[in-house]
Amino acid sequence: MRAGEPKTNLGEFFVFGFEGKTLDRETRHLFSTFRPGGVILFKRNLQDPEQVLRLTREIQATNPASPPLVTIDQEGGRVWRLPPPFTRFPETELLGRAGLESLAYAAARVMGLELAAAGVHCNLAPVLDLNTNPANPVIGDRALGADPRESARLAAAMLRGFRDHGIAGCGKHFPGHGDTHADSHHTLPVVGQDRETLWAREIAPYRILIQGTPHLLEMIMTAHLLVPALDPESPATLSRPILEGLLRRQLAFPGVIITDDLEMKAVSERFSLSEAAPLAFRAGADLLLCCHTPDALPLCVDALERSLQRGHISGRRLLRSRARIRDFRTRLFRRFPPPSVRQALFRRIGCPQHQQVALEVLSHRHPSP
Repeated sequence: MRAGEPKTNLGEFFVFGFEGKTLDRETRHLFSTFRPGGVILFKRNLQDPEQVLRLTREIQATNPASPPLVTIDQEGGRVWRLPPPFTRFPETELLGRAGLESLAYAAARVMGLELAAAGVHCNLAPVLDLNTNPANPVIGDRALGADPRESARLAAAMLRGFRDHGIAGCGKHFPGHGDTHADSHHTLPVVGQDRETLWAREIAPYRILIQGTPHLLEMIMTAHLLVPALDPESPATLSRPILEGLLRRQLAFPGVIITDDLEMKAVSERFSLSEAAPLAFRAGADLLLCCHTPDALPLCVDALERSLQRGHISGRRLLRSRARIRDFRTRLFRRFPPPSVRQALFRRIGCPQHQQVALEVLSHRHPSP
């Protein structure tokens, strides 16, 4: 590439967040020029179903030939982005307490229908972390429970529910954020378990899903954790032994690896975005998530280009990630409901039947004696 030429082909490895409920001129120009692979939506972007649909259409229009993936964190409880009248679900822990695959599937199916209706492609859920540490400040009721097999069983039902309306789910946060005493949004947590314990507990839901239902678990999100038993030096997101060695080779995960937000303090206190992005890619991530600073996209793309030029990332490695992402996009867009179907689904957002499913989940907060 010539100096100063926009590196549009490298933008596909990034998923970015932005401010506002519409794309301003600068953001629209940035996205149409550098063409990120996807965007992530937060409450700051969302007002009502009609506005959400207009926004997702506007995002798609920035690159009609290869539309960005639209992603969101729609777990339940405290991690919930869409506004009323979208059906709101309580904390995921209640699905684990109920222990019913049928209910986990039904809840995820409602979420998937309403996401598809609004033009969202990927739900960054379910959480596969285990609720094994009562002092954990960030997981807790976001988890399906403490048992790895039960969590994997219910997560598979949720992934099927999302898939019924074309939505891709995402297991998170690998290799497991459940047994920590710190929140990676604010600092770098350390997981003190030995390798055998990690394999039997934290890693087990991923292993079970990858081996049993690889077609369902299409995407995995990394965790910003230091796990000395696996890598004593680098956080998991930036660790080649954990991502390329454990997840890609030992567990044989064939899908897309996406980082957690590289702007979280567990990473950002040590590395700038333009430093962290190539490090994460070099470690084995395919998609690099940056939730708050779209203006950093040119710097990140430039940093990835420099890493390629210097041989820190091989061209072959880049092509493997590109093939995984494009294969994922092809499958997703092939099954995603067409506009005519989504128009009918749109009328069902927040309908009484959906609200009833949410109430059934909620009933397990205080089960009958």
